[in-house]
This record gives sequence, C-alpha cells and structure tokens, in this order.
Amino acid sequence: MSNARVLTGPEVAKHNSRDDCWIIVHGKAYDVTDFLPEHPGGQAIILKYAGKDATVAYEPIHPPDAITTNLPPSKHLGPVDASTVAKVVQEVTEEQKRLEKYRAAKPSIDTVISLHDFETVARLVIPEKAWAYYSSASDDEITIRENRMAYQRVWFRPRILRDVSTVDWSTTILGQKSTLPVYISATALGKLGHPDGELCLTRAAANTGVIQMVATLASCSFDEIVDAAKPGQPLFLQLYVNRDREITRKYVQHAEKRGVKGLFITVDAPQLGRREKDMRMKQVGDEGVAEVQRGQKVKKDEGVARAISSFIDPSLSWKDIPWFKSITKMPIILKGIGTAEDAILAYEAGVQGIVLSNHGGRQLDTARSGLEVLVEVTAALRARGYLPNPNFEIYVDGGVRRASDVLKALALGAKAVGVGRPFLYAFCAYGQEGVEKAIQIFRDEFEMNMRLLGARSIDEIVPEMVDASALTSHSVLTPPDNLFHSTYQPLIGAKFNESKL
Repeated sequence: MSNARVLTGPEVAKHNSRDDCWIIVHGKAYDVTDFLPEHPGGQAIILKYAGKDATVAYEPIHPPDAITTNLPPSKHLGPVDASTVAKVVQEVTEEQKRLEKYRAAKPSIDTVISLHDFETVARLVIPEKAWAYYSSASDDEITIRENRMAYQRVWFRPRILRDVSTVDWSTTILGQKSTLPVYISATALGKLGHPDGELCLTRAAANTGVIQMVATLASCSFDEIVDAAKPGQPLFLQLYVNRDREITRKYVQHAEKRGVKGLFITVDAPQLGRREKDMRMKQVGDEGVAEVQRGQKVKKDEGVARAISSFIDPSLSWKDIPWFKSITKMPIILKGIGTAEDAILAYEAGVQGIVLSNHGGRQLDTARSGLEVLVEVTAALRARGYLPNPNFEIYVDGGVRRASDVLKALALGAKAVGVGRPFLYAFCAYGQEGVEKAIQIFRDEFEMNMRLLGARSIDEIVPEMVDASALTSHSVLTPPDNLFHSTYQPLIGAKFNESKL
C-alpha cells in the first residue's frame, strides 16, 4: 500500500478527471487513471464516479476482490474516512418506483408451485438490465427455445405394477453425494438480481444436500462463497481460462486447497455470443449516454457480458489439457461439448467427464440441445467400448424446468443434469428461501414422476423408458409449452426516441 494514512473524502474528490482519476470502493481509494482505457465496460462508468464512492455501481457486477486483483499495489491508495465522504445521491428513477411496487405485490412463496413461477416473479422484481443479462441468448435466440422444446419431443414409456411405495432419487456426482441428480450450474453476476448474490445458492445447497458449481464470474468472491459453505459441503468450480495462465494456475490451485471437488472448464466460449437483449439494454442505460462521453468515440452496444469477459483466452485448445492435469488433482470436466467427435476426443484426453451444453443458448445460435447431442454421444462412446465407465461421467444442461426433463436425460445416458437459470430466478425472487423451495419442487416432482414411470431408484431409469425417436426431427409438431411461452420474452427491434414523436 503506497499511502498508509487515512485519506479524506475531499482529498479524493480532487482527483476527478480522465487524466487524474481516483475512486472509492468498499471504503478504500484507488488510482484508476491508467486503467481507464483497459476497463472492459468502458471509461464512462468509471468517470461518472471519479473522485467519488463508486461502490454502488461496482458491487453488482464485480467480485469484491476484482479491483485489488486488477490494479497493481502502487495504485491502492489506502482507507478513506467514511465520515468525510459525500454520499452519492441516487435519484429515484421510474424503474425503481416500478420495482418497489412489484416487490410489494410479490406473490407469497407458498403460492409458487413450479420453476416457471420463479421466472414470472423475477422478471418483474429485478432491474431491467439484470433481466436482460440473465434472460438473453445469442442472435435470434433459437437455441434457447430449442433447449426447452427438445425435452418435449421425448416421450415416456412407463412401466406398471411395480412396488413404488418407496422411491429414491439420490445419487453421486463425481463421487460426491447429492440428494438430487441435479447440480446448480454456474451463472454469473448474482448480485444484479439479489444483494446476497450467489451466497443464496451456497446456503440453500448446504441445507438441501445439493451441489453448487461456483462461477468464475460470480458477484461474490470465490472465498466468500467457500466461507459460507458448511464443513464438508461439496462444491465444484466453473473455470473461464485467463489469457494469463499463471492467474489461472493460482486460481485453480487455490480452489483445490479450499476443497473444491471438481473443475469444470468452459470450452464453448472463446468469444461470447451476441446477446442482443443485453446489448440493447447497454444502449439505454445511464452509462451509455453519460455526459462524460460527449465527443468520444465509445462503443455502447456491448452489454454486461462484454464488460466482464474480456480476459477469456480464445487460444484454449486440446493441447492445454495435459497442462491442466499437471496443475491439479481435481477431476477435470469439459463444459460445452456439442458433438460426438469432441466427446470422443475428451474421453481420449483422459478427463473425468463432459457437459453436453450450448451455454444456455448464449453462444452459437442454432446449436443443438444438449439432450439431442446426448443420444449421439452415448452411442459413439459405446461403439468404441468407452462406456460404461465409472471414471467418466456425462452431464447435460440447458432448458430443464421439470424433474421429468431430468429423468429423460438420465434415461438417455446422463449421470446428472445442470440447472442454472431456474435457481438464479428463484433467488432473485425470494432469496435463499426461493432456492430451497425450488429444490423442494424438484423433490416433489421426482417422487411423483418416478412412481408413475415405475422406477424405484435412479439405477432403474433405463433407455427403454423413453421414446426419443422424434428428438432429431426439428420440424415435428408437439403440444405448445404454455408456461414457457408465457415467460419467454421475445426479442425486439430498434426503438424510436419517443420523446421526439
């Protein structure tokens, strides 16, 4: 730390220009002058808080340690006397008034009976920018819809007259006990939708025996999340690989020391997809039209995703797998496999599992659903004698909203299923209690569906219990999913400036 004494608000306030820019975050001052051109979200949002306390803008989209990690120690100026810092007056906007109205009228959690309900509530009680980021998918958003529709092209073949007075849906995932064949998949920036962010997931997972995958781009720091876990609570880590491999090595090895049980390396995001709902919200956000941008050439349509992802390494390739195996003893899973060919390469590379995923429809639009890919992957691996193998597990994510969806994936060869957005919407709407309620809904649905299917345990869910013959027929007509369509928000085109009409 370059300055051990306690600074005052007026001292910091003097440094309020592009050529001399200090900000306060969490009670400490930082010199961000040299960092301005590198900030992924653009200079404008930082300059808006030049010489001021920027915590309110910083906190929702950054882990607490982001600024200390990205700025050299010489730029850490030291603590600031809070009593001398002028409060940043936040104007009560029309959106905030709307949010308060809907939060006051929010349905009782006792009335929530499906995962779709959480999405309906979350959409109206979180800021528009948060909703745009969470709900957005790439390009024309065909894949995000296909993820859901794929499950409805698979039909059950239930067995009868079996004693199903007792059914058990518990399992193991990477050798870790789980009360559900479901894990909480990584989603970024939880504090955009709830002040406790991902800690809602951690605490709910502890209370319900479900495994959480911690996101690299979580709003809460990795150590905050691990510290919130109960002793012995299993956690997985989702990894975006940094261009600076030394940063990645330290992160992975720190996670292993903290007891993380599995490393899920995201392999389908050398560049983030164009998520137009998110991009359009960036255009209408206050930092997109800030006065400090006048006269500058500033790209204003990249959205939140761009602001958090510029460090991701597009050079990641198969040749890097041995390096990952050399730096950790954690099981390695490749997250984002979309073909049988790559599933075979992953198996032959010696990893411990794969996630068949299209990133929730947020990457390559018109990529197939993980469920459809599952059929070709299991067939290809079995043809080579690679399956069954207790040391290689296959997971699927994307589009799951019911326990029946999970059962279809298990019947087709998945070990477990990742669920992301539904748990995110659950805590946006109701906090930790919402996540626990979502898990209880899963339990209730598993009990009913397994009895009706004639399966008394996960081991009894076999391929013969489903008819997947229509899965690859993308033009086949199926009954519409009214709940999904009622919550799905269609894309919109460019808007006219209504104030000039």
